Amino acid sequence: MPELAHIAGGFGAALSVIGAAYGISKLAAATMEASGRQPEVAGEVRTSMIISAALIEGVTLFAEVICIILALK
Repeated sequence: MPELAHIAGGFGAALSVIGAAYGISKLAAATMEASGRQPEVAGEVRTSMIISAALIEGVTLFAEVICIILALK
């Protein structure tokens, strides 16, 4: 039977991935809406979206590493 720390680590990692997926999906939806409203600034908006998505992924990776460290401790 796995220890409670392993279950908690997996649950924490899953929550961080779900949160990141939700955040990036909202970001992409807002970017598509902005590009549809003003096509002339689509490139600038897309660049901002990519930078924001990379930052979200970075925080998610950090959260997953913390969950793994706590589960293995």
